[in-house]
Amino acid sequence: MKATVPRGSIGNGITHEDIDRAADRLAVEQARRTDAQRTLFQRLRPLWLLIGPGILVFIGENDAPSMLSYAATGAKYGIGFFVPFILVTFLAGFVVQEMTVRLGAVTHRGHAELIFDRFGPFWGRFAMVDLVIGYFLTLVTEFIGVRAGLGFFGVPPLIAVGGAMLLVFGVLLSHRYWTWERITLGLAFFNALFVPAALLAHPRWGVIGHALLTWSPLPPGGIFKPDTIMLIMANIGATVTPWMLFFQQSAVVDKGLQARDIKAGRADTMLGTLLAATFGIAALVATAPLLTHGIKADDFQAAQFAQALQPVIGRVGATLFALGIFEAGLLAAMTISTSSAYAFGEVLHMPHSLNQPFWEAWPFYLILLGSAFAAGALVLIPNAPLTYIVLMVNVIAVLAMPPALLFLIILVNDPEIMGSHVNGRWANIGVITVTALLIFAGLAYGIITVFPSLFGG
Repeated sequence: MKATVPRGSIGNGITHEDIDRAADRLAVEQARRTDAQRTLFQRLRPLWLLIGPGILVFIGENDAPSMLSYAATGAKYGIGFFVPFILVTFLAGFVVQEMTVRLGAVTHRGHAELIFDRFGPFWGRFAMVDLVIGYFLTLVTEFIGVRAGLGFFGVPPLIAVGGAMLLVFGVLLSHRYWTWERITLGLAFFNALFVPAALLAHPRWGVIGHALLTWSPLPPGGIFKPDTIMLIMANIGATVTPWMLFFQQSAVVDKGLQARDIKAGRADTMLGTLLAATFGIAALVATAPLLTHGIKADDFQAAQFAQALQPVIGRVGATLFALGIFEAGLLAAMTISTSSAYAFGEVLHMPHSLNQPFWEAWPFYLILLGSAFAAGALVLIPNAPLTYIVLMVNVIAVLAMPPALLFLIILVNDPEIMGSHVNGRWANIGVITVTALLIFAGLAYGIITVFPSLFGG
């Protein structure tokens, strides 16, 4: 009797996904085996082949609500307190994300799959509910960013959002993780547009240096004010969010990283941290002149930040800022929708790889595209409370992060899962400190929101 071959496989159960990932690994091993007399490019080639998830997760988190949170912070409080604060939040993000690199490289399994297998269906569903709410709200804000950025140039919302949806779909046509990653990486570096926008604001470098060295002054009226604590929460949520855990670990697995690649994955994550911190601070610095000029820009959904900046940093600077907001929303729409598809594919035990064609992994692609299209459609509803959603999405991310971190801490300290790559003492001190601070921030926000009169609100 003739043997049957699974649909989409090449033979002996080998799929296109296996072949594509093997080709990527072969390129890495060939780059490592070059002779001792290598050029600098040849020495760096293995790292070039291995980087991607770390840069994408951090610059992807420099998304529309994050950059608008930084912009709102700069316009309201300037740079004194928040420039060093943003830097610290990104370092906290590195502490957390480095662990997902090790988890993915050692286990070759995504974050959602590990939670279900290690903690059981109840806690797995709990983690997924926590994640789904954050995913969808964040996706909505990404299309708000797309609409806001292109709105500066007079592009109608339907065309702006519809065009973004087509781009999300277009980058999937290669059916290759490597191609998708390189296209999104190219888009990610347009996040650097905030840097020239900041330079056109003619920042006072002495003030920035003083802020970094002294971390002062505190925001006017102190930290414990309702509007201040909300911006603090939004800035934390611009750096440390649950979707980042799921995306980077799944991307590490889809890329095929192994335990021997952890060092390169760590370098990739640190590079993403430094780049995203630089661009985030640049967004804050670019809008800081609004404070000194007495200009208010409170409505995010129609790109008022870029419009308000035009008299201060000129048409070129405002254009760069608007394009940066557009890029931030578009890139995050791609990464977050992909992350949601990874998570659902893992827990439902369905194909979930960008190396697979549509007919082989149609549920994965359906979730990816369906979540993006649903979020984009919501942005087009007349009179939807877009401004409020932008403000709240990062706050919700902070409130949802401690449970996600507790799962992560247990997983990376389990020797049956991690072997010799379990957390060391300093890694545990770092992640427990981050978790405690997030819990404190959430409690402070809750108390101040419920009892504003106690703090003069």
